[in-house]
Amino acid sequence: MRKVIFAINMSADGYCSHTDMVAADDELHKYFADLLRNGDVLLYGRVTYELMVPFWPDVARDQSESEITNEFALVFDSMEKILFSKTWKKVEDPHTRLAKESLADEVISLKKKPGKDILVGSLSLASQLSELHLIDEYRFVIHPVISGNGPKLFDAVKLNERLRLDLLGSETFESGAVALRYRKSV
Repeated sequence: MRKVIFAINMSADGYCSHTDMVAADDELHKYFADLLRNGDVLLYGRVTYELMVPFWPDVARDQSESEITNEFALVFDSMEKILFSKTWKKVEDPHTRLAKESLADEVISLKKKPGKDILVGSLSLASQLSELHLIDEYRFVIHPVISGNGPKLFDAVKLNERLRLDLLGSETFESGAVALRYRKSV
């Protein structure tokens, strides 16, 4: 069965505002491009989707960044994206569709289908999926920054119970960021 993987950049004090992180360099873009290559669908809520699209499809088209960043953009742009939004009625991006079912039903259905990993790119969706025990693996990229504000992982949903995780590995980047890979304990 396919895995559901949530990956997020976080400050050392646990905040997830993209504006407060170390600037993404080629090493971080390679890390995330490699993660995307192992998946074939990205799940987004409206807020994060609007940060990613049309920015990354534009970079993919224009090839306006470094070679590695352009590669990330191409991989991102080619993937199917499912947008969970109560306000959007249609999408322009040819690789995006609006979710037709509830988050839980959509993810359960995707997990049963053949394919690569299912990637979650939004805090709100990750919170809900964690509450439903539907995330199999967590990837936290901790940046050497104390931001002091911004959204946190479980601001949207309070977990009813503690989730125990098993460390699968870690990777340290030249920027000082550390990628931690966990799976849900069984």
